[in-house]
Amino acid sequence: MEKHNGQPDLMGNPIGGGAGSAVSELALHDDDAPCFVFEDVPGTIKGSRVLVNFFGGRRKNMTLGFPTDLSKIELSEGFRTNFMTELKRIPPKVVKDGPIFENVMKGDDVDVTKFPTPQWHDADGGRYIGTGSFNITRDPDEGWVNCGTYRVMIHDAKSVGFYISPGKHGRIMRDKYLARNEPMPVAIVAGGDPMAFLMACSEVPYGISEYDIVGGIRGRPTEVINGPVTGLPIPANAEIVIEGFVQPGKERIEGPFGEWTGYYASDLRPEPVLDIKAIYYRNNPIILGCPPLRPPDEIARYRAVVRSALLRDNIEKAGVPGITSVWAHEVGSARLLLVVGIKQRYPGHSKQAGHIAAMCHVGAYCGRYVIVVDDDIDVSNLEEVIWAMITRSDPATSIDIITNAWSTPLDPRIEPERKAAGDNTNSRGIIDACRPWHWKDKFPRVNMPTPEVRRLAMQKFGHLLRN
Repeated sequence: MEKHNGQPDLMGNPIGGGAGSAVSELALHDDDAPCFVFEDVPGTIKGSRVLVNFFGGRRKNMTLGFPTDLSKIELSEGFRTNFMTELKRIPPKVVKDGPIFENVMKGDDVDVTKFPTPQWHDADGGRYIGTGSFNITRDPDEGWVNCGTYRVMIHDAKSVGFYISPGKHGRIMRDKYLARNEPMPVAIVAGGDPMAFLMACSEVPYGISEYDIVGGIRGRPTEVINGPVTGLPIPANAEIVIEGFVQPGKERIEGPFGEWTGYYASDLRPEPVLDIKAIYYRNNPIILGCPPLRPPDEIARYRAVVRSALLRDNIEKAGVPGITSVWAHEVGSARLLLVVGIKQRYPGHSKQAGHIAAMCHVGAYCGRYVIVVDDDIDVSNLEEVIWAMITRSDPATSIDIITNAWSTPLDPRIEPERKAAGDNTNSRGIIDACRPWHWKDKFPRVNMPTPEVRRLAMQKFGHLLRN
């Protein structure tokens, strides 16, 4: 872990647009880079810090509770088989007090600008305290609690704005409050348990609280406190929590923000405002910084591990047999390029797997391409996947197109005119890169040894490859 003291950059901005963004750009593209802590930022709360690259390298394994020597696909499979095959849920435990209340801002004392909040990209429209954060909301009709990750921009000392793509669980809840003409209570956790943030980033099924999933994975309930202002369950051990209300119809311009696609795709738009009523924080609080960059980056790598597991689980639960492996590729930020490995069992098997992967819950939002390959291909190895695609698929007969699929205003390929009209749909390409079923036994043999032969060769001669 590297520590850095904050200082104003050439624009006079502490940390953001300077040291914070520059170091993040260098570190978050490299999985082997250390995590970085920025501290002693002028004008901020004494002891407050920003932590970036907290999921890099072996830290992904440690967060999920697995041995650090597992490969990324072994880690994903370990997560799936241990936690997703039988979705164990343990509800949170309500307690009366916790470290989150070591410091309290209320009323006139509320000032969110006192925390070290970077400007993560040069062209961002403001400082985003919410990148490694999650929002807590409660469905006004059904009563269940959602934890979702949505970018959070500081407007001024007592208000922030957050963007939620249409169709996301938090957006569905917000639309319900708006239809009722009622204020929506929100709590934002700007620093806390990385596992809770990771689950809040993931496609947890509708109606299931991420708190329950975290409890099931950990084998013990998450301790929460009913927020004094909103009554929402906030983590007792969180670093920073912001409580307030979104009033119906109250909006301010939000953005632009450099997003996970690698573009400023959503531009400026009026978005709801959260009026802050209270801020709670621990002594020496830590903001989790996880800014999206041009992929592959930290977001893409940790999401790939969990999303690949969830995607395989979705496909198999849809009744598709013979799934051998799944990978949501980092270069597509674990969304835009999905690869499914199968052991072919019948005609149309590969097309079935591809279409289910593209349109199931995990794959449906802002996808682009799905490639289905035979089980001799390492789905996490992009070179092997592309080799299979260019040698086993036929452009005229191996590609299916799905139109009018669920996307987002963040999709850089949607024409501005369609976005302006509210048409945030896209198309999907399903590429069958398997040996053609009807003559697969006559397909030319691969001129490489079997995986078992390669494994034995590495055992015997692997020492010759080390420097």
